Amino acid sequence: MAWVLLVVAGLLEVGWAVGLKYTEGFTRPVPSVFTGAAIVASMLLLSYAARTLPIGTAYGVWVGIGAAGAAVLGMVVLGEPVTAARIFFISLLLVAVVGLKATSGH
Repeated sequence: MAWVLLVVAGLLEVGWAVGLKYTEGFTRPVPSVFTGAAIVASMLLLSYAARTLPIGTAYGVWVGIGAAGAAVLGMVVLGEPVTAARIFFISLLLVAVVGLKATSGH
């Protein structure tokens, strides 16, 4: 169950990271509320997952999911540049996430 919570926490991190773009410095109320709620929920789920999983693994996976997801959404939704180098490094992030899961012992 900890892994499910961790993946959901990572997906919420993607949501709040991209949501920051829409808050315009937290000057827009509706995006700000949703972004803030996603931050809190993401952190809570990470903390629940870290009860069982090693913190280095949990945090690394959480950050990896968030960074890779935000980069992909940035390219797909926000029109950020799509380059071979960006795709390569996002792939490395995902390999690292899988590697942390595989070597966690859980």
